[in-house]
Amino acid sequence: MALTLAAGWSLVATAQTPATRGTAPARGAAPSPQPARGAAPATQNASQTPLPLEPQRQSGQSVTPAYEGWYENADGSFSLLLGYYNRNSQQTFDIPVGPNNKIEPGPADQGQPTHFESGRQWGVFVVKVPKDFGNKAVTWTIVSNGETQTIPFTLSKGYPISPMKDLGMGNEPPKLSFSQGGPQFQGPPLVTATTLTGKVNTPIAVNVWVEDPKDGAAPAQGSTPAAAPAPAARAAGGGGRGGGRGGRGGAAAAGGGAAATGRGGATVATLSMHKFRGPGKVTFDKTRLTVPTQGAMVSANATFSEPGDYLLRVQANDESGEGGGGFQCCWTNAYVKVTVQP
Repeated sequence: MALTLAAGWSLVATAQTPATRGTAPARGAAPSPQPARGAAPATQNASQTPLPLEPQRQSGQSVTPAYEGWYENADGSFSLLLGYYNRNSQQTFDIPVGPNNKIEPGPADQGQPTHFESGRQWGVFVVKVPKDFGNKAVTWTIVSNGETQTIPFTLSKGYPISPMKDLGMGNEPPKLSFSQGGPQFQGPPLVTATTLTGKVNTPIAVNVWVEDPKDGAAPAQGSTPAAAPAPAARAAGGGGRGGGRGGRGGAAAAGGGAAATGRGGATVATLSMHKFRGPGKVTFDKTRLTVPTQGAMVSANATFSEPGDYLLRVQANDESGEGGGGFQCCWTNAYVKVTVQP
């Protein structure tokens, strides 16, 4: 059975245990943010779902959608920030949009990933809903290894977030540019940042210039946030750092990735490279890169096994770590489209 904890974690139990606010999962447990209060839990096959203390398996487990939270846009509409958790340590999935990977209501394809790498992936895409969305719900269904996971997402009062600025510390996400002096992208991903072309089995360079606002430093000239929440959303997100999603450190550990060094340290940010969509295998010569100084350019080569159109995801984390250490700020995701010819 699924045990729902008020702190926003999902565990699996063999006995009925009361939910307690602030309870964190045991080390190695599956951190899966829950749907809005009162919503139905994901459909799970209890015989195949791991116990909280069971070691992570290399393969055979499912992928679960994850809800980072929602924020209000300047035009009064709302954005739902979504991620996922692949419980396998080695098995990855390519699940095309369709019955096994769909968003409802509306078109099945609403920008979700079709490639699912192992572990917890934070805030990888956004679903926009209108300002009169009210108490409606959006659901994301993923079927993997024979298990169906369906999670509903609503504008629950427990899930407002401020992804463009940490309300307690004033921290902001890193800023990415894909040409020197070009447009900057910050926060949740909304558009394709750049387009590249190349050939099968020939490395294609992905060059990224990186800045990260530190301790109230002035924003760079020409910087345009990718998804800046409206003032109402920022105010709504101020009900306590963490938003009921576990403390700083626990969520970061669940993400499994290294973060940049602390404020004032020698490292500006850490970049990681990911396949998001595409017909073939993508191999990076470097999957994680350290940005040494403000405005520095870092580069990774991507090699593609099949021709077609691909979407890569470039993620930047500062010292707040994976998933913002559980506070839903401050990291940046940006999409890179690559057209690969034979």
